Amino acid sequence: MSIALEGTLVSSPLSEPVSQGQDSKALVDQIIAWLDEAKAEEVITIDLEGKSSVGDFMVIASGRSARHVSAVADQLRRKLKDTGQGNIQIEGTENCDWVLLDTGDIIVHLFRPEVREFYILEKMWQAEPPSDDTTH
Repeated sequence: MSIALEGTLVSSPLSEPVSQGQDSKALVDQIIAWLDEAKAEEVITIDLEGKSSVGDFMVIASGRSARHVSAVADQLRRKLKDTGQGNIQIEGTENCDWVLLDTGDIIVHLFRPEVREFYILEKMWQAEPPSDDTTH
């Protein structure tokens, strides 16, 4: 089940991941190519295996301005829809400081540079999990 809110398709929590049944790595590679076409900057990919159950990969990129972030997000949404990934959840398009696109298996974060520097998501997600040998 899905509903439309202000032109954005939002899935119910019971829906299955959009990219289920596809090779997540191949889709990540395609997303990175599309981000490159849209002139996104400082694109990185984080493999979430063993770190989180929210998805398989996280992609983080920057746009030069809120307008550029908006354009990149819109272009990425259209490209994903054109390849059959039409059930994407999108957040943050009101201000375009930080836009999140969630395909189910892949989460894409698009930031303005100063917002990215503030949150430093890549540092948090690339850190090694603490070992179980901690003493209390």
